[in-house]
Amino acid sequence: MADEDIETTGKARDKLIERKQDWAREGRLLTGTTADPAQDRLPPGQRLVKDWPVLDLGTQPHVTEQKFRLDIDGVVENRLSLTLDEFMALPQSESLSDMHCVTQWSRYDNHWKGVSAQALLSIVRPAKEANHVIFQAYDGYTTNIRLDQFDQPDVFLVHQWEGKPISREHGGPVRMLVPRLYLWKSAKWLRRIQFTISDRPGFWEVRGYNNNADPWLEERYS
Repeated sequence: MADEDIETTGKARDKLIERKQDWAREGRLLTGTTADPAQDRLPPGQRLVKDWPVLDLGTQPHVTEQKFRLDIDGVVENRLSLTLDEFMALPQSESLSDMHCVTQWSRYDNHWKGVSAQALLSIVRPAKEANHVIFQAYDGYTTNIRLDQFDQPDVFLVHQWEGKPISREHGGPVRMLVPRLYLWKSAKWLRRIQFTISDRPGFWEVRGYNNNADPWLEERYS
């Protein structure tokens, strides 16, 4: 199934992207403080919300169950190319975590269901020289994290939020969840996970956003 067959609505909002690049240049929202996640649940500069704000680049791919495919490859022993049914057949578990967006909102106690990163690692078996993980989405978006950031018990490939399938607007049918980092690292509409030897900064990382993205260190921008 070619990715060109995926229906997409909307178009890239260039002005929005430019504005967020301006935020990076201006250091918008920075407080200049840090916090300890063991003691401070809310990272510096964040505010709590009850809803889940919708943020994207202006396009939303419509990935149906029939057209979904997730490739996991790179420097791994066992490459995978999964249909949605095959993804659902992987070991499933539930998770409870907070999420923090670089645009300053945080939401506590989110209930998720999906495949844990550690379960996936036990299946694909990255090579010893693997150091980084690159996420690619159906809308062309990419982002990157280190392998040690991926190999955490709270990192998941999720398909449910609060007991219901994740909606299209929030990245369904399957999206990443890396709750210890700002939410731009949790790619929506997940299409590919690639394990690499060298780093490959993604969409926001090459536009002035921090490569590490730790909310408690307030790593909003580079």
